[in-house]
Amino acid sequence: MSWGTELWDQFDNLEKHTQWGIDTLEKCIKFVKERTEIELSYAKQLRNLSKKYQPKKNSKEEEEYKYTSCKAFISTLNEMNDYAGQHEVISENMASQIIVDLARYVQELKQERKSNFHDGRKAQQHIETCWKQLESSKRRFERDCKEADRAQQYFEKMDADINVTKADVEKARQQAQIRHQMAEDSKADYSSILQKFNHEQHEYYHTHIPNIFQKIQEMEERRIVRIGESMKTYAEVDRQVIPIIGKCLDGIVKAAESIDQKNDSQLVIEAYKSGFEPPGDIEFEDYTQPMKRTVSDNSLSNSRGEGKPDLKFGGKSKGKLWPFIKKNKLSLKLGATPEDFSNLPPEQRRKKLQQKVDELSKEIQKEMDQRDAITKMKDVYLKNPQMGDPASLDHKLAEVSQNIEKLRLETQKFEAWLAEVEGRLPARSEQARRQSGLYDSQNPPTVNNCAQDRESPDGSYTEEQSQESEVKVLATDFDDEFDDEEPLPAIGTCKALYTFEGQNEGTISVVEGETLYVIEEDKGDGWTRIRRNEDEEGYVPTSYVEVCLDKNAKGAKTYI
Repeated sequence: MSWGTELWDQFDNLEKHTQWGIDTLEKCIKFVKERTEIELSYAKQLRNLSKKYQPKKNSKEEEEYKYTSCKAFISTLNEMNDYAGQHEVISENMASQIIVDLARYVQELKQERKSNFHDGRKAQQHIETCWKQLESSKRRFERDCKEADRAQQYFEKMDADINVTKADVEKARQQAQIRHQMAEDSKADYSSILQKFNHEQHEYYHTHIPNIFQKIQEMEERRIVRIGESMKTYAEVDRQVIPIIGKCLDGIVKAAESIDQKNDSQLVIEAYKSGFEPPGDIEFEDYTQPMKRTVSDNSLSNSRGEGKPDLKFGGKSKGKLWPFIKKNKLSLKLGATPEDFSNLPPEQRRKKLQQKVDELSKEIQKEMDQRDAITKMKDVYLKNPQMGDPASLDHKLAEVSQNIEKLRLETQKFEAWLAEVEGRLPARSEQARRQSGLYDSQNPPTVNNCAQDRESPDGSYTEEQSQESEVKVLATDFDDEFDDEEPLPAIGTCKALYTFEGQNEGTISVVEGETLYVIEEDKGDGWTRIRRNEDEEGYVPTSYVEVCLDKNAKGAKTYI
């Protein structure tokens, strides 16, 4: 099977076919190039997606990634980043192993094709030239033969005419002989050219064209083989990254299997545990003996205006609302958290203080290492004065020592606060040994002069006298700082579903069915801030009320 013998007369079709083959090869190159662009674009999008959901440094979001589920999510993002890298590898390998190689081969193929068809056209032109020579010789031979016949006929005619002179007859005879000789010469020339043409034609159809077409056939077959090899390379490039992609997917599965729901639940406890004890039983207040009863700050009537001198500091409920809100009014006004973290519940305060102590310890160790390094350098200077002046390090050494002393004093201060918190937190084995500041109802404060243990709004336990005059003075001094504050506007109303007796500062007592104004939504801590009138406001459990927010509220409402 050879194109030279089978397709000897299909020069033009072969030329078209080989051009189509080159176009097909270029189409394959374009296909692979677009695939590499898609892979790069996909990898870029995957990297951007992974980066988008990475936690921002030094942000609250970063703190949330201590949970195993969040860590697994981070691992998934990292694996997806590596996954994107493999698609970049696919793009690079396809570009280097297929596109570059095929592009170079196409240029070589075009040159080879051009050369082969140039040789074919040259052979065609040669055989066409020989054919033209043959035709020309043939026509000349034909013409000379006709001229010779006419000259012979003219001679015979002259010879038969008795009126023609002998000289004219001789002249006609000589002319006839010349024409016959010319015809013989044309015949011989035609015969020679014909033999030559037949030889050239045989060489053309049996030697030149078969050789040229064989080269073109081999060229086309090499092109087909190269396309097949490129397809294999195309698949192999993908296959090479499959193990690494598999490892990425295995990493995601391993991260998912590392999720520990119990550990996450424990972390939630550590993050939000307040350290308070649950509230104890409320004491029975015997109203049948009005002369002997005590006025309790836990009573509902107290929160509505009775016994105001005991609870209504300065006539307004503007005392600290700790621990029901994250920041009390003083903190909001100053715009900073107290240094001793007294605005936090005991357990959270303990964690913050412990964290601060650890940070200070690391700073002290760092300063001590620096001091040791300076001391060693000073010793070197003392032994080798030419290396430096030892006295030049005294100022730096003194400065580092001062920093260490300052950090130690700071550490002692925070350790003292930590000891105070740890000293009053109930032990894990004790149950309801003491009531917390959040529900301080073991011994309700009375109007007599007895002293009691209670937790102050800043989070520290102190001995307070419950005398009316002292309470008034403290509350008045505190409230004077906020007398110029505008009351918060109402954002809706709520209806009490159950009776709630506010037992501590910051809470407000409500009765079932009562309607009040909402001035602050639940921030996620389970408490809603409400107001009864311009003087009474506080927090109630969100589950105790049915809230109806007014989305069109633009300012404070007028209260009766």
